[in-house]
Amino acid sequence: MKVALDCNSILLQKSLEIFLVNYLCSKKQADIIVTDKPSLKDSKYFYISTKKEADLIKPFSKAELILALERRYNLQQIEPLADMVEKKDLKEKLDFSILERRIDQLTQEYKHNIIRAIKAFYE
Repeated sequence: MKVALDCNSILLQKSLEIFLVNYLCSKKQADIIVTDKPSLKDSKYFYISTKKEADLIKPFSKAELILALERRYNLQQIEPLADMVEKKDLKEKLDFSILERRIDQLTQEYKHNIIRAIKAFYE
């Protein structure tokens, strides 16, 4: 997990630098960007505030911060996999309908051939 910081509060910025020293990187390389500014534009942003809509509400401990960031990171990793699974399920459903039609066609042909053979036997 790679984390970048983008805070207006110098105190929060320095505290996060101390807490996340092993995870810090540039914004371009970051999986998560921790900020104290609300941002709806990007799911990479992790909002810290005293407000209820924050991803992490102040005050918090180092353990709470790291756990919350790990949860966010895991969700980010799972979402693309979930999209791939949904697409695969949809494709399988489509393929299954084609298979179902083919089975119906073969069943009708088989039924027709059996009836023709039985009629030929009794004639």
